[in-house]
Amino acid sequence: MKKIKTNKMKTNKGTAKRFKITKTGKIMHRRGGHSHLLAKKRSKRKRFLKHESSVSKSQSAIIKKLLPYG
Repeated sequence: MKKIKTNKMKTNKGTAKRFKITKTGKIMHRRGGHSHLLAKKRSKRKRFLKHESSVSKSQSAIIKKLLPYG
C-alpha cells in the first residue's frame, strides 16, 4: 500500500521575521521608528520605541494563520 504525501503548510517568512509568539500565545512585535532620525525625537519617546508591544486580538488571528508552526 502506497503512502500518500500530504503537503506542508508554508510559513510566511516576512511575518516570521516581524512577529514572535510568546509561550502564553501572545504575539509581540517591534515598534517602528527606532532606526534613524533619532536626533529630533525626545528621550522618553526613544525609550518607549525600544520595547516590544503585543498585537490586538483581531490582528493576531490573521498572523497566526501566516505562522502555522509558530
